[in-house]
Amino acid sequence: MVEKMNSKKKPQLGTQSVWAGEKVSLMQNATQVPIVNSVSYGYKDLDEWLEVAHGKKEGHIYGRNTNPTVDVFENKIKKLEGGEAATSASTGMGIISSTLFTLLSPGDRIVSIKDTYGGTNKIFTEFLPRFQIDVTLCDTVDLEAIETEVAKGCQVLYLETPTNPTVKIVDIKRLAKTAHDTGAIVIVDNTFATPINQNPLSLGADLVLHSATKFLGGHADALGGVICGPKELIKQIYHFREINGVTLHPTAAYLLLRGMKTLELRIRQQNKSALKIAQYLSTHPSIGHVYYPGLSSHKGHDIAKKQMRGFGGVLSFEFKENSLDAVKRFIPHLRYAHAAANLGAVETVVGPPATTSHVECTAEERVALGISESLIRYSVGIENTEDLIADLDQALSQ
Repeated sequence: MVEKMNSKKKPQLGTQSVWAGEKVSLMQNATQVPIVNSVSYGYKDLDEWLEVAHGKKEGHIYGRNTNPTVDVFENKIKKLEGGEAATSASTGMGIISSTLFTLLSPGDRIVSIKDTYGGTNKIFTEFLPRFQIDVTLCDTVDLEAIETEVAKGCQVLYLETPTNPTVKIVDIKRLAKTAHDTGAIVIVDNTFATPINQNPLSLGADLVLHSATKFLGGHADALGGVICGPKELIKQIYHFREINGVTLHPTAAYLLLRGMKTLELRIRQQNKSALKIAQYLSTHPSIGHVYYPGLSSHKGHDIAKKQMRGFGGVLSFEFKENSLDAVKRFIPHLRYAHAAANLGAVETVVGPPATTSHVECTAEERVALGISESLIRYSVGIENTEDLIADLDQALSQ
């Protein structure tokens, strides 16, 4: 007997990746969202214009503020993450910096972890202190230390999980509860996990953000950043972003939307390949350590199993020979990997933090963050798993 389907059941993530937010923006029977390259939007009726300008009626006024193509992208992410609202920026760092400078003022305090993306870490160590904002960075895997610092009082708790590039795992639910007990806002960078593998809002986070440049777009051809959460918080972040002008271009929004059609398919393949590759590398005699939350040996494996549906498409590993020379000798032999400063693409992308995630940091700063010179970040593409393993094997043998 065929089970009767519930037509009111919420569509699954793969379906939402294709359809969410799109129908209302289709034009003249088109099946694809158009790129609207208009700077301004005209109104013959001044009363209607005023209503749109003051947010009393839906519509657009000026391209720096909003755009129809960008709206669809924001709505799609909002649906996938389960947020009330979303806003975007021209890059991932654009949305991160807009969010932090919206929520923090001189005299405020933010607590975060040491293992954030290099650009984010620079905001914490270089920019926020210049505005008399106190920054406390904790050992990423020491949850008790993070809770102790949060309990002292802070306005923001900023988390990233899995982290870039050492893929450490943070317990979102546990730390969100501690933060809310002190009235802090919890932000989670979900770039590595994507909405397919993890939804921080459902785990207690207030805001979830992405560098859309990475897995969301998936094709390494468009920059973008996006954040989702409660309407009031998103409204504040949007206001800062629109005034400071880090606007997502409609062509980039279109490319990100096109990439997201295959988001679940890509993530499914990348999850599978990354786990098999991590298992292969963990037994190779040249490799000293493999970092991947899907491995039972990973310190955050149990937490990852609780809060993630898949372990992601990024892993990192170190040679037993702890030197940048080992990396220099290895990477040129790879056939199926771009040596480039990116991740989350359909092609495998590889590189050391010295040229990718933490290029802004000195060698001494990277060591202080626990990033060795022989560490390689390996972002798995959608190639056949067996071919990638064979490629790694031949490169390692040389």
